[in-house]
Amino acid sequence: MNIRRFRVLHEAGASYVEIAAEVGCDWRTVKKYLLEDGVALPPTAPSRAGTQPQKIGPFIGLVEAWLRHDITLRASVIHERLVAEHGFTGHYQRVKMHVAQVRPKIADELDLADDNPLRGLHRRFEVVAGAQAQVDWGDEGGLLAHLGIAKVYSFHMVLSYSREPFCCFTTSMDIATFWACHRRAFAHFGGVPGSIVYDRTKTVIRRHVAPGRAVPLHPTAAAFGAHYGFTLDPLAAYRPTGKGRVERQVLIVREHVIAGRCFDSIDELDGAFMLWLPIRLGQVHRTHGEVIGVRGERDRAALQPLPTSPFLVDDKHLRRVGKDCLVSFEASLYSVPARQVRAGQTVELRVLPDTVAIHHLDGTLLTTHRRARVRGTWMVDERHWGGLPDGHTRATITGNVVELPARPVSDRPDHDQPGSMTELLSHRRLASTTVAKRPLSDYAVSSTDSAAGAGAR
Repeated sequence: MNIRRFRVLHEAGASYVEIAAEVGCDWRTVKKYLLEDGVALPPTAPSRAGTQPQKIGPFIGLVEAWLRHDITLRASVIHERLVAEHGFTGHYQRVKMHVAQVRPKIADELDLADDNPLRGLHRRFEVVAGAQAQVDWGDEGGLLAHLGIAKVYSFHMVLSYSREPFCCFTTSMDIATFWACHRRAFAHFGGVPGSIVYDRTKTVIRRHVAPGRAVPLHPTAAAFGAHYGFTLDPLAAYRPTGKGRVERQVLIVREHVIAGRCFDSIDELDGAFMLWLPIRLGQVHRTHGEVIGVRGERDRAALQPLPTSPFLVDDKHLRRVGKDCLVSFEASLYSVPARQVRAGQTVELRVLPDTVAIHHLDGTLLTTHRRARVRGTWMVDERHWGGLPDGHTRATITGNVVELPARPVSDRPDHDQPGSMTELLSHRRLASTTVAKRPLSDYAVSSTDSAAGAGAR
């Protein structure tokens, strides 16, 4: 290639020797390449494509069948199954390269055979200020496992017009906690949106129905929405794109608030979000191109006012009272007044996010406890055990037993005089009584006579 660059010089009069001295090779080599009609490119070897057998060759049909069944199947999963189930010995990179080649072709074939040409596409929408919010849960795992709290959850509500977020952290996702988080969000925003978008969770809908049919709302959810004046909007099944605003916010909070930090309480988690919130409100959102906080002011101004009284939702459970006057709930124990219940009696627990109220089935309140935050906690009021034996009369001593001096006979009461039943039972009286002694042979004779008399009868 370097020699052929000097073809122009040779045509202009440069000798083979001069060009050889410049290139650093023999003049005969210069002559050989300059006399050829090749272009000034490096020599290329013939392609070896298709000349060597591929290890994935016998499995190509199987891989393509898997992709036709599920076009999203990952190459790492395909390689894992080929090795474990079909004895494939090739490297993962070979599977990855083959899947990258055939996946687009199979996807095109599936699109041509699909009756719905719009599959995988969705309609983008925007709403006016105050019209909509979106709600979702996030599972944050064992953030407080060192305190005995197995799971921590994050509740998120995002105003759809401005993308202004609210987040709080809980240890439960029950119905009482779910709607209590709504009340906190409404108080944070200073109003109520016109509608709220949800997944089809059991706290919002009563049961699942087929696509296209009306969704039956949970009675508590319907009552809560009517009290605050918003419309409940459950999404269709498997439609996460319908609430992408809050889905994205769950990841943002996890990355910017939780990641790389340690917390010792739920309050610390809530505080960390509130400290980060001004940073989020000062950012320009990439979709609507405005500062989130500035657009959020218009969003808040369009919200419906809060009602004068809150709607409190409690989660009701039936439990049995144990012989120890304790009731079990969420692996923790709560005491009830011993004088007002009996063992095995059924009582009703009305659970709020922070309290547990225990009632008779007729609605009479027995007691109220603070809700346990750690599983296995005993929430006991000692007054509830009033009147039950507590063992305070039990006593023990060490050493010799001290004998009390015997009282004079004149000090004894009348019923303790000699000959009375008390005196006969007295240890001292029995100790001084003379007992007749009989030889053992008398007992043997008596036993023989008794046996003979029984046989005669």
